[in-house]
Amino acid sequence: MSRIKLLLDVVEDLRSLADSLQAVATVFAENEPEDSVAVEEPAPQPPTISLESLRARLGEISRAGYTAAIHDLIQKYGATHLSTVDPKDYDSLLKEAEALANAS
Repeated sequence: MSRIKLLLDVVEDLRSLADSLQAVATVFAENEPEDSVAVEEPAPQPPTISLESLRARLGEISRAGYTAAIHDLIQKYGATHLSTVDPKDYDSLLKEAEALANAS
């Protein structure tokens, strides 16, 4: 056999190998397990109460004699004023304030 024929055989074998590798990679990609797929974090739920509604309810509780307790709750959430409380904390802040009002 000539050297050129040998080289052509090697090239053909390499092409065949590449095709086989591509077929194997395709099968693996199609059968990839579910747990290795990136899972997106769920979007944070918006507060179910608006700042205005929260302000109104906290005002009622404050006027009922819980002004200092309401102020302490606001500080507990890392804020100095109600307007600086993180909106994601509105629901839990209201629950705690309601618990204060209902405790007596």
